[in-house]
Amino acid sequence: MTQKVKKAVIPAAGLGTRFLPATKAMAKEMLPIVDKPTIQFIVEEALASGIEDILIVTGKGKRPIEDHFDANIELETNLREKGKTELLKLVEETTDVNLHFIRQSHPKGLGHAVLQAKAFVGNEPFVVMLGDDLMDDTIPLTKQLINDYERTTASTIAVMKVPHEDTSKYCIINPGNKIGKGLYNVKSFVEKPKPEEAPSDLAIIGRYLLTPEIFKVLETQEPGSGGEIQLTDAIDTLNKTQRVFAHQYEGKRYDVGDKFGFLKTSIEYGLSHPEVKDQLRQFIIETGNKLSKEK
Repeated sequence: MTQKVKKAVIPAAGLGTRFLPATKAMAKEMLPIVDKPTIQFIVEEALASGIEDILIVTGKGKRPIEDHFDANIELETNLREKGKTELLKLVEETTDVNLHFIRQSHPKGLGHAVLQAKAFVGNEPFVVMLGDDLMDDTIPLTKQLINDYERTTASTIAVMKVPHEDTSKYCIINPGNKIGKGLYNVKSFVEKPKPEEAPSDLAIIGRYLLTPEIFKVLETQEPGSGGEIQLTDAIDTLNKTQRVFAHQYEGKRYDVGDKFGFLKTSIEYGLSHPEVKDQLRQFIIETGNKLSKEK
């Protein structure tokens, strides 16, 4: 009988240097897209996919993440007494989550962060969800990976087609046979290849469904790029002893890992936000007209 995928790991120990000075005293994962911290989007995707337990791997300065998902009795009482039921609902929806936290004392890479989850995961399949990638699809990407696992019982990595000239920005898969709609055997992984050397245009994006055997590999994994323990190196090693598949994602991906991607995501999300969408749309139109006249 196939084990149910019930656990997710969200690495959140990075320093957030791309967003300095904002992240000097604030967790990058708490930067809001209009009015919702980026990490809340990740947690909501996990819950919508049927995940029951979530471990967030934190580091120095990440206490606000724990506080965000904790109850705030004073605030809740104030909102309740003033009859602000809609705001109360928004506050309370972040507290009914089965969250766990562990600290990564030394930033030794994504692979090392995932290794911190060994005791939490135990002998179960699990999902790794990176906070820099927000996904929007009818069926959550994490659920898509879980559906694949229920069929293959193998590790499955989310990939997405990227412009060929951008392959040097990603880890690219060397795909083998296609075994179903959007599902490939993986021959190997190539870290940031030059376009002329890339084996495909399928890049790894921030969702991984992994079997627990990955921990044995991570425990002996030598540091790779940047002197850090790389998760993709460990997956490549795992692929030599058991099957690893790649699931091609066709939905919308928002990259909030850099300033421009974050701004684009904020604008797109704002254009669908019931409180600000009309004002924002009008502002964009007026700004566009003004810039056209200035030319």
